[in-house]
Amino acid sequence: MPYDDEATRAARLLDAQAKAAELFAEIGARGLVAAGESERVVSDRVRDLANEMFGPTRHWHKRIVRSGVNTLRPYRENPPDRVIGEDDIVFADFGPIFEEWEADFGRTFVLGDDPVKQRLRDDLPDVFAAGRAAFEADPDITGSALHAEVARLAADRGWQLGGWHAGHPVGAFPHEEIAGAEIASHITPGNDTPLRRTDSKGLQVHWILEIHLVDLDRGFGGFFEELLDL
Repeated sequence: MPYDDEATRAARLLDAQAKAAELFAEIGARGLVAAGESERVVSDRVRDLANEMFGPTRHWHKRIVRSGVNTLRPYRENPPDRVIGEDDIVFADFGPIFEEWEADFGRTFVLGDDPVKQRLRDDLPDVFAAGRAAFEADPDITGSALHAEVARLAADRGWQLGGWHAGHPVGAFPHEEIAGAEIASHITPGNDTPLRRTDSKGLQVHWILEIHLVDLDRGFGGFFEELLDL
């Protein structure tokens, strides 16, 4: 596989993301996110659906389905399994590997008619799009600067960011991270290196932008992620 061909690398990543988007569309079509089911059961059903649609599928990071108060918890935490309620908000974050290329895809589902939860779900792609526009407008934007802009966009809509970072590299499995420099491998405060850069092999670094918005007072959050730079 020609990992050093930038056009091929970009096409592979976009193809992996397209498959993840197809998977998530089918999650909705089949009603897999349903009240009365536990988060773990839904996660396993999504795993099985990915295998059904694309053949045996590995995942490069832990599979996440979180509902209700668990949607406040960032990726690194492992809250207790929870049964999804009738009027819940739920997000799913999966990192399937398709033909050795990583996807990282997250979406939010709202059960019931709560207008605040629906507004959060609808704000997520808008904040993502505005963050991506800020990235596209500044060729030298750093991880710290983009994180600050995403935090501002969230605050303008009445939300807070739910985690310590807003994105990371993605690529051929396993993607490269900078040894001993976790901050430089994330869109986060303190990362003053430009996001547009090359890795140790001279290859373009490609980024995921992840938007985790929370309402601490109401006790819920939502999540949206996909490729930032392609």
